[in-house]
Amino acid sequence: MTARDRVHWDAVYRDRADDPYPDPDPLLYQSAPPLRRAGSATALDLAAGVGQNGLWLAGQGYVVDLVEISRVALTRAQTEAAQRGLRSVNFFQLDLDGGGLETEAYDLVCVFRYLNRALMPRIRAAVKPGGRVVYQTFNVRKPDMNPEYLLGLGELAGFFGDWHVLRSSEPADVSQLVAIKPGR
Repeated sequence: MTARDRVHWDAVYRDRADDPYPDPDPLLYQSAPPLRRAGSATALDLAAGVGQNGLWLAGQGYVVDLVEISRVALTRAQTEAAQRGLRSVNFFQLDLDGGGLETEAYDLVCVFRYLNRALMPRIRAAVKPGGRVVYQTFNVRKPDMNPEYLLGLGELAGFFGDWHVLRSSEPADVSQLVAIKPGR
């Protein structure tokens, strides 16, 4: 992404400033493993937007890194976290094209409505052995969207074909995947 991308996404989130704060995605709360004790697992909410998924994970006891290119979106997420009294969230304004994902750092990585194929190896590497990825984004059935940001049918599952797949489905115009990294 470029500075132009940051400006674009800041404008998008500025235009949505009065929208109600969104709920976490149902796929996440259906797929995130419960914790025995708070702070015992780490999570990454990648391309987090206003952070509804990462904040939900923090509320479940995860220590969460919330990564987003838009400062406007991150500010809204920080405000929401403060209102909820969530202290186990780290906020990072990061251009994902430039790197910044640690290897085997997370028990759970979630990605919603974001696709950067070149980032897939780094997403895979960021998950600890025995950890999981929860991923959902648009596929080729989505009309009027740039095809560069649409998955082919079966493509998402192919990125994680050597993992233990718990869920792989393509209802309507989205592709969903929940998979556990081998190891441990």
